[in-house]
Amino acid sequence: MKTREMAENSAERNEEKHDGSGVTGMSDQEKELASSAYECFLAGRYEESMKHLEALLEFNKEDYKIAMNKAVTEFYRSSQTTTGTLRQTLMAMKNRLHSSLTEDADGLDDVENSLLYYNQAVICYHLKQFSEAISIGEKLYQFLEPFEEKFAQAVCFLLVDLYLLTFQPEKALHLLAVLDKLSAQGGSRNGKGESATSHKDAGSQRAEFAAMIEAAKYKLHQYKVRAYIQMKSSKACKREIKSVMNTAGNSAPSLFLKSNFEYLRGNYRKAVKLLNSCNIAEHPGPMKTGECVRCMFWNNLGCIHFAMGKHNLGIFYFKKALQENDHTCAQLGDGSSSQAKSFTGMPMCALLANKRYELLYNCGIQLLHIGRPLAAFECLMEAVQVYHSNPRLWLRLAECCISANKGGSEQESKGLPCKKGIVQSVIGQGYHRKIVLASQSAQNTAYSEGQSAAIPVASMEFAAICLRNALLLLPEQHQQDAMTESSSRSSSQSGGAESSCENSDTCSIKGQETDKFMSATPSSPLRKQEVENLRCSILACSAYVALALGDNLMALNHAEKLLNQNKLSGSLKFLGHIYAAEALISLDRISDAISHLNPENVSDVSVGVVSSDPDQGPERGEEPVEPSGKKTPLCYPGSVAAARSIMLFNLGSAYCLRSEYDKARNCLNQAVSITNGKEIPPEAILLGVYLELQNGNTQLALQIIKRNQLLPMAVHRTSPESHRKATSSLQSFQPLQLPSSFTQVQRK
Repeated sequence: MKTREMAENSAERNEEKHDGSGVTGMSDQEKELASSAYECFLAGRYEESMKHLEALLEFNKEDYKIAMNKAVTEFYRSSQTTTGTLRQTLMAMKNRLHSSLTEDADGLDDVENSLLYYNQAVICYHLKQFSEAISIGEKLYQFLEPFEEKFAQAVCFLLVDLYLLTFQPEKALHLLAVLDKLSAQGGSRNGKGESATSHKDAGSQRAEFAAMIEAAKYKLHQYKVRAYIQMKSSKACKREIKSVMNTAGNSAPSLFLKSNFEYLRGNYRKAVKLLNSCNIAEHPGPMKTGECVRCMFWNNLGCIHFAMGKHNLGIFYFKKALQENDHTCAQLGDGSSSQAKSFTGMPMCALLANKRYELLYNCGIQLLHIGRPLAAFECLMEAVQVYHSNPRLWLRLAECCISANKGGSEQESKGLPCKKGIVQSVIGQGYHRKIVLASQSAQNTAYSEGQSAAIPVASMEFAAICLRNALLLLPEQHQQDAMTESSSRSSSQSGGAESSCENSDTCSIKGQETDKFMSATPSSPLRKQEVENLRCSILACSAYVALALGDNLMALNHAEKLLNQNKLSGSLKFLGHIYAAEALISLDRISDAISHLNPENVSDVSVGVVSSDPDQGPERGEEPVEPSGKKTPLCYPGSVAAARSIMLFNLGSAYCLRSEYDKARNCLNQAVSITNGKEIPPEAILLGVYLELQNGNTQLALQIIKRNQLLPMAVHRTSPESHRKATSSLQSFQPLQLPSSFTQVQRK
């Protein structure tokens, strides 16, 4: 939910002006050629400008700045589509100067080569190579004092944009304060070194600079709003939004920013109203601003409706945004969809307008929420090609695989144990009719055989790979603690400087920088607590997938690691005990499993994670925060009583494996007494059937199957003596498998 103005790609024009502004040692003819070339460039007559530059190059073939201006003019003559060629040319010039970005700051040769480096930073910025662009921009920032005001402002604005794109709002605010000082000291700075210039010229330059600063005031306020939104500073953001609205009125960028602010505050209807009031038609196209406003409009609507829980509307808007994005890219390219996706032939100033992979990320998350895991898998698989270092994205891919393979969606949608999940088939008729109950192996999904698990298909084998990738991308626990300690130490050392801040809001949120831990592009960086929460979710899913694949030792390992986490939510603690017990049962360690199945282990089953930042909202490409009234999945117990009943059902199954049927019946009795019929899983009904058959109560077992519920008389009966006559009929049944030991509860 962002609008932003692109950093001005004006260094080329500055270089042209530099060559034509009366440099000493140039003849009158050279000055005239340089001035003519610059004027033709500004007028868009690039062919004439090239002729003047070629003639000028004949006088001084060693001057790389003339060759650079020629390369820039050629770039503009090709409608800015030869970005790669221009970058190679600038790199060759830098190598000829025997300087590199790894040298000391003195390698800039007294600011003479600063424009060359700025051009390289702008190209890296548009190619989304933000780290390299920041490295160049920070070197230029060290020489900000000698630069002329216009160029210094361009360097600062470029760095501000880069810091915001990489979620470093504190650094962006520092540079914005520098820009404020530049505007305040413009007159005095402009007067330095003007001894050879007339007072009239100095006055005109100061007036020009003042007009430039006045024009940039709106941009300053806009950047501050974006920084405060990333820092979740409501008061400071509200104040800056007022300045933005006073400066630019109800323009599209202003309304987009205000809508984003209301969205983060939870005022979704107001956010939609502000978006609908935007006049998108009046906004310049991506050739001028580097962004597709129509695409952003539909994406923002999708994010808002996602937060409102209206997922079908959300996916509708995300698809509209994708269509608008592809249409814009096709117009900027040659019109082919393949070219639009690969950036080939697209003007450099419009490269950042392509938001295809961020939109695919949003579409995948939305599709996963509305129960279309296969479609979500396709979207996220395309997004992971770009954001392969995001552990949260790998977790979402695994969840798509789990959702696509778990089955039972029909019975879960109704919230009732389905009879189809208990009875596999009926054979014969009349007296010879046989009921075949579903075994544990029949209920599991049949996975593909003879196919490599590394092939990206929505299988549980591929889910295991995705979860392994997610765990590997997370920092180690000891490394995370060490980095947190060092960041808190640096924060305490800088506490004196922070205490002198003018704005209390800004001071209170500067400490958030120490919480930032790792990048999760396109989402905001993961803080320390978010990394811990993510690790818990990955371990829970890993245990579930390992159980589904029959890897019980690995499942037990993941479950024990999950239970050993420092801050574990009640829901994941419940799942950890369930998964550990099931793995132990499969490993014939029933006594250890019984200790995990103690109902007292369950004290909280709230669905969610421990959050250190409850107001965190979505940025571009990030999953929006869901409303507090989110419904609990029907396959998950909705209360502590329901969760304890599941533990008791599973405990009864464990006792059955040790032939302790009285204890199993007591567990079944306790479970039914604390829950209602709707929350009884099919496995519990199978357990009741098994116990009745063990007691010789064949007719009662049949009644349980037919009615699909546990009968009161089956639970409260105290002695099997009255049913000894039914033992003869028991011999006509084939030996039955034990019921499925556990109800695997999937965490969404």
